[in-house]
Amino acid sequence: MNSAAAKDAFTFVSSQSSEQRLSTYRGRFVCRYAYGRAMESLVQGEKGQDFVGVEIDGDVCNFVLCDGVGMSYRGDFAARFLGHTLLEWLGKTREWSSAGFAGFMREITTAASMQLKQLIPPNETPSLLREVLEDKQRMGSQSMYICGRIELPSSKRKQGRIWMAWQGDSRVRFWKQNMEISEHFQASMQTNERWSTLTGPVGGQPHVYQTRLEYGMPMRLQLYTDGLDDLDPIRELLPDEQIQILLEAPHTGGLQDDAAFLELQW
Repeated sequence: MNSAAAKDAFTFVSSQSSEQRLSTYRGRFVCRYAYGRAMESLVQGEKGQDFVGVEIDGDVCNFVLCDGVGMSYRGDFAARFLGHTLLEWLGKTREWSSAGFAGFMREITTAASMQLKQLIPPNETPSLLREVLEDKQRMGSQSMYICGRIELPSSKRKQGRIWMAWQGDSRVRFWKQNMEISEHFQASMQTNERWSTLTGPVGGQPHVYQTRLEYGMPMRLQLYTDGLDDLDPIRELLPDEQIQILLEAPHTGGLQDDAAFLELQW
């Protein structure tokens, strides 16, 4: 879903049932985004378990990236539910605290669990299969995530800021004047941390980062799931066609894992 009906306004929300080639939106933010399913999911016609969404309105940008946990029940649901819920929350919340965000992530488990329960097939499903599905459902659906909001400095707002929260091992890369300053995030990218429809945060509390943004200071924020881990050692700004090659992964016959990608420059 794309829209640019209003001046310098843009929305992209990935579909878990189709691919999105690397594309670019240019306004006050330069936004590059893409989505790809693992070749196995593509061949079998299954949904991807990643999710990426971004909403830009002039000098404000909200974003979310989720990686559903495949070993949990319906990781695709957890990523999709959490992605949409966080985008909505970011769009209407102006002030937040670490404790407030952690509380919100626990509060939404009730609605998530109710929706997850509705995904179990109807009663005519063989009783043994239904029992297995209900047992899995009771263990919850899980997803890793990164979300945040960027407010650029403007004539009305002299101090800009960026706020982010995350759990899991998806990548957060941050450049300030072409120098990468991602060390702060790398130590907190833990595989055992995620969000669950059953309990909320798992493996610890959400990690939160906030900093002021200076006027005229060029910055670049890059987020991606582990299907694009070939990007890990690359520090320079890659052209579109090279990122698209990584998404098509011809060297491995297609992606080995789902891949969601979002890059913002300002």
